[in-house]
Amino acid sequence: MSTTFVDKGLATGKVGTLAGAVLGISCVAPGYTLTTSIGLIVAAVGLKMPAIFLAGFVPMFLTAYAYRELNSRIPDCGASFTWSTRAFGPYAGWMCGWGMVMASILVLSNIASIAVGFFYLFLARVLDQPGLIDFAHNKAVDIVSTLAFLAVAMAIAGRGITTSQRVQYALVGFQMIVLVVFAITALVRASTGDAPAGLRVEADWFNPFSGLTLGAFTVGVTGSIFAFWGWDTCLTLGEESKDPHRVPGRAGLLCVLSILLTYVLLSVAVMAYAGIGDSGVGLGNAANADNVFGALAEPVLGGWGGSLLLLAILASSVASLQTTFLPAARTMLAMGVYGAFPQRFAQVHPRYRVPSFSTVIAGVVTGAFYTIVTLLSEHALMDTVAALGIMICWYYGITAFACVWLFRRRLFASPRDVALTLICPLLGGLMLMAVFVISVRESMNPANGSGASIGGIGLVFFMGFGMLAVGAVLMLVARRYAPGFFRGETLARNGLE
Repeated sequence: MSTTFVDKGLATGKVGTLAGAVLGISCVAPGYTLTTSIGLIVAAVGLKMPAIFLAGFVPMFLTAYAYRELNSRIPDCGASFTWSTRAFGPYAGWMCGWGMVMASILVLSNIASIAVGFFYLFLARVLDQPGLIDFAHNKAVDIVSTLAFLAVAMAIAGRGITTSQRVQYALVGFQMIVLVVFAITALVRASTGDAPAGLRVEADWFNPFSGLTLGAFTVGVTGSIFAFWGWDTCLTLGEESKDPHRVPGRAGLLCVLSILLTYVLLSVAVMAYAGIGDSGVGLGNAANADNVFGALAEPVLGGWGGSLLLLAILASSVASLQTTFLPAARTMLAMGVYGAFPQRFAQVHPRYRVPSFSTVIAGVVTGAFYTIVTLLSEHALMDTVAALGIMICWYYGITAFACVWLFRRRLFASPRDVALTLICPLLGGLMLMAVFVISVRESMNPANGSGASIGGIGLVFFMGFGMLAVGAVLMLVARRYAPGFFRGETLARNGLE
């Protein structure tokens, strides 16, 4: 099998290891991610939140090695779609690509809404106009503002990968500095008794093997997996990297490790400071579930310090909003180039050398999805977080198994091959698929989401597994109009020598 990629017209030699890791961290967006997922995880596992982050990290880290090995031989902006097609054929590849694209659509709508909420919250604090906060709770204003944020992010993403890098260095740097200061301040206050809860850090917080039911563990890990999602952005930028065979994999691993350290530090800090009670700033307070940092900003850091944290979460959301367009658009570009999607998706801007049509489609579909879901459910954010975990487990898991299958002829060539092309990907894939199956089952219960349901079945199920079912139907339609791809003519199934 050829290990060179098909030239898709993207800019080459632009992304280094540090830049790739920064873009990955930007897409993960620790500030935005934690403020939306802490409430979900605490509701499921309580003081075991650090343990759940460690448990969610394990399949992510193992799968990151699968991505690194695959990219080292087949750097391609289609990443999961391309590799799974080569491993298991066009049907598995199409569904894997669909899962990745729809995960991006789900999270883009979530990110944009968080950005809007923090935008009005920040303005209300800085201008001392509490009434501005109400704009974020007005459906009409919320939808219009969200669409405006999406349009701006889409425009930046369409200006080229170099512009994206420059923007992200500033946004990610500011975000991470403020988050670390917040965590250290919260820990100091908790240790000196100047905190609502003032809990002592316990070793049991880090043990995922005790005190949890299977259902609680699964819901928590699903939220944790969502919290790590986005590091594979580094791999979809492979064709634009300075060394396509090495840089993306290194950047992905650096990104995952950096995010783990950030999450453990922040989760311990907020629990020690606020506790998990269901009132006040307690992490179990349902009123704070969608915006934990919004409730903790001023109590921990004071007036202007709290405003800086709000600005950091806004920066995190805006940064992630822009970079999440990158992997979604590049996956659709690859699907267009190989004939899995209509040819128009293969269009690349002649000046900025980015997938222009795919970027626009990602923005338009996200805007439509967010508008519909917001009108259907008052608690769409919690449901999209839970549903996203299902989508992530689906396409990450398939990609991990694709690594094992593509390298099957050389799995035992050396101890390194045994570890990195067999053990790590296989274990990661099995863990992700186990969480996928249990998450789909749990998602049917409205109580495992916001409580919203259709016909008694949780809205999370329709957002997660339902989206995959829609993809299966669209795949059959695509087969009728793109027979070449489904006959293996444009992207052949094969293994690696």
